[in-house]
Order: sequence, then structure tokens, then C-alpha cells
Amino acid sequence: MNNQNIPPFTPILLGSDINAYGFARSFYEITHQPVQAYAEAPLAPTKYSRIIHVSLHDGFAEDPVFIETMRKIASKYADHSEPVILLAMGDGYAELIAKHQAELEQTFICPYVDYKLLRRLNNKESFYQICDEYNLPHPQTQIITRQMYQDHVKIKAPFEFPVALKPANSIEWLDIHFEGRKKAFIIHSQTELEEIIGKIYDHGYQSDLILQEFIPGDDSHMRVLNAYVDQYHHVKMLCLGHPLLEDPTPAAIGNYVAILPEYNQKLYDLIQKFLEDIEFTGFANFDMKYDDRDQEFKLFEINLRQGRSSFYVTLNGYNLAQYVIADYVTGTLKDQDTIYGNKNKAQHQLWLGVPVPVFKKYALENQAKEVALELLRQDRYGTTVFFKGDMSFKRFLLMSYMFYRYRGRFKRYFAENKGQDLQ
Repeated sequence: MNNQNIPPFTPILLGSDINAYGFARSFYEITHQPVQAYAEAPLAPTKYSRIIHVSLHDGFAEDPVFIETMRKIASKYADHSEPVILLAMGDGYAELIAKHQAELEQTFICPYVDYKLLRRLNNKESFYQICDEYNLPHPQTQIITRQMYQDHVKIKAPFEFPVALKPANSIEWLDIHFEGRKKAFIIHSQTELEEIIGKIYDHGYQSDLILQEFIPGDDSHMRVLNAYVDQYHHVKMLCLGHPLLEDPTPAAIGNYVAILPEYNQKLYDLIQKFLEDIEFTGFANFDMKYDDRDQEFKLFEINLRQGRSSFYVTLNGYNLAQYVIADYVTGTLKDQDTIYGNKNKAQHQLWLGVPVPVFKKYALENQAKEVALELLRQDRYGTTVFFKGDMSFKRFLLMSYMFYRYRGRFKRYFAENKGQDLQ
């Protein structure tokens, strides 16, 4: 995309995490201009950066601070003639934008679905119902309610152990804290199941829990897919990734730290039809796992934003920011054909979120790892946060330390969580 042909516009990001940095970098590679972001707290990936400026506001991740602050921000852009595009970097911000979309759209472009659909898609319980409606494969599932726990109903897994247990409401889960808390649990016995359910509800969680069959297989059975759907509900880009390693830290289990690009037209067609049938808008991120038993990809969830590791898309030649710009700034996206990512293996790049030695040591030995190792030998790899165009001495030290800490995390947690990837 030639930045000389792009009319003036202003992107605004909500968040300060690695996702925010990756998206700012995607914009910067096109415009060579820094991006403004707003967030509740400072996080390492966006510190000491000259390509993203983060304005911090205590309590910004929730109402009423969020909408009150956004009204003040909107007043700064009320007289701007150019498009001002508002993009969420996390689930909570995406939900807040959709909730206040009618008001925010008076000033900002908000590429999101309406609040009612967002709530159905964001909640894992209703998402699986939608999957059934549209014939999307997903793991066998049972719902557990807080009322069942309070009524001392005997909760038995209808599947063989191990089983997966996770919150239906991922937004509420962010505010629940207790020793042993995880993004998702792999349960190995009836006693453990009852103990974990008790901990969850005794510490204030109100929503339902999802109990699922555990899809056999290690980290390398996972897949991640990022998509962009234009304002006319047409899918314009699909990019599949093959995670080879996940963060083993309890609070971050399921966060990918190594992704190999992959192409699968059958899967692309399935997801494209679904997104267009529900009249989706904006970025979508799917997590799924390949089931050897029936050769199907089983969907776990959809995020109504690009994934935290989604810079693998930009790294492989499909700059995330270009689709937003072509959709809402230049108006050229509607005339472009759908891009099905990663057809050309000669252009593949390995994305890493950990040091190379950590990947080499802990990624399981298989054919996909051999492909990744060959890409490393050819220097065909990259990260989100190590960007030569934004590497002051302070930032280099902080990013190096951030990566170095993964050595200790894997040494401590990998053995106990091996094979317990997020469902």
C-alpha cells in the first residue's frame, strides 16, 4: 500500500499490550506516523516506544470511566474532517465500543458488530449454540451454572477424564482472582472437578462454566485464524496460523508464543461462509484444535478483534492495518478479491513470542517444528516487539528482559502443564 495515496486519517487504539504494539507497528509500516492509544495501565510491550503513545486513565477498562473519557477524547476530534478509526486491542474494550457504538459513531469509525451479536459471540455458551446453528464443529459441551453449585447438585462429567473447564464469560473472568486461577483448567478426576468449581464460585464468579471433552493432542494440534470482514459484511482476508508452542504460565495458558503460517482452503471456506452469514464486521480471531479422531478442526472460541499474536499475519505479508485503511479511508477494499493467506510457502515467516533457544528446547519434535527450524536457519522469522525502527536502548533492555523471563517460566511450568493446552 502506497502511503502517498492515502488521504489523512487518525487511528486510535484502546490498550497497551502486545496486541496494541503489533497493530501500531502495522500502521507505522504504512504511514510512518506514531499511533495514539488509550489504556488503563502501562504494559511492557508499549513502553519506551516512539511508534505508539499511550495515554493512561485509571478505571478506563470499565464504565463509567470508559465512556466519560471517550466523550472527552471525542470532543478533540469533533471538528476533524478525516476519518478517526477506533480499534480495540482486548475483549473488554471491544465490548465497550459495541455497547456505546451509537454514541461513539458520531465521532469515530467503529468496525464492530452490534452489541447484541457481540454478547452472543463473546459468551462461550451462546457461541457454541451459534456453532450448532451454522454446523461448525466444536467439542462436546456441558453447561454448569452457579445455581447448580449453590443447590449442591452433583456435577458429573459426561465425558472421560481429562476434561476441560473454562468460564463462559471471559470478560467477568478477568476480575476473578484466587490461587491456582487459570484461563482454562484441565481436570483429571471427579474430586478435582468439584474442588475447582467450588473455588471459582466461592471467589465471586457469577456466570456459567463450560465443561468440555478434552480434544487429545499437544500444542501443535492447535490452529489460530485471523480474518477481516469489511463494512459490507464481505470477508476480505483470512490468515491461518499453526501454533507450535504456548505459554505454560497458569495465568497465560493458551497464549501462543510460536506460530507457523499455514494454508487450508477448506477451513477458509467454512469460516468465510459463517462470518458472512452472520453479517460480521471488522476483525475476528478463532482458536481451534485439530481432532485426530474425526479429522475435524473443533472451534473453541471467537474473539471479536485480532488476536494478541496476530502480528504473525502482518509478518507474513498481510498487513492488518491495510484492510482497515482500504475499507474506511480509501474505499478501495470493496473492489478487492478475498485474500486467502499463506498459499506461497516460499514467503512464509515464523512468528516468535519467546527467545529462539526457548522455542528450540520446548517445542515438541514433529514435522512442523522441522519446518520452523529451517525457517530459523534461513533467518525467516520475526517478533512483534523487536522492531529496528523503534529500538532505543531503554526499549531494547526492557524487551530483552521481557523475553528472558520466558526461560524461567518454561523451566518452572512447562513440565506440569505439558499437553494441557487451552481449549
